[in-house]
Amino acid sequence: MERRWKVGELAKMAGVTIRTLRFYDGIGLFSPSGHSPSGYRLYTEKDISRLQQILSLKELGVSLEQIKAVMVGDQLSLSDIVAIQIDRLKENIRMQQKLLHELESISTRMQRNEPFTVEHCMNIMRTMRMNHEKFFAERKSSMDLHLDRLGEYLDEHPDEPGQEGGFDCD
Repeated sequence: MERRWKVGELAKMAGVTIRTLRFYDGIGLFSPSGHSPSGYRLYTEKDISRLQQILSLKELGVSLEQIKAVMVGDQLSLSDIVAIQIDRLKENIRMQQKLLHELESISTRMQRNEPFTVEHCMNIMRTMRMNHEKFFAERKSSMDLHLDRLGEYLDEHPDEPGQEGGFDCD
């Protein structure tokens, strides 16, 4: 008989949260091959291989929508994915270079005791805002992961102190 893993086992093996696997199932990206008689999600070796592909694409920065298209073979090839990642890296580099240029310009003006215009300030603020938005999006993703782990812990330890009449993290 083929080996099957429950959602918690797979999550632990793959280094993702149970919540992530449930979410992937909910959006139709990654569903289990079956369910136990008691309703537990069950995953096979083939499922694990698919999850590895999904996580690899996600690591490259590919959106979940694009990953879904790749997994069903509709739109993107591996070379398309690499091209997308290259474009993203080039855009990040371009944004960083623009901010560096703006800051060097202001620094030079300050060293020469030259005034800088409102336009200079606006350019810097606009560039910094774009960089900050990216930073905070990355921080939010990290915080979501930690909250997922907390939710898993609370799910796995329902008898811990403070859980009486607690809240549902699902």
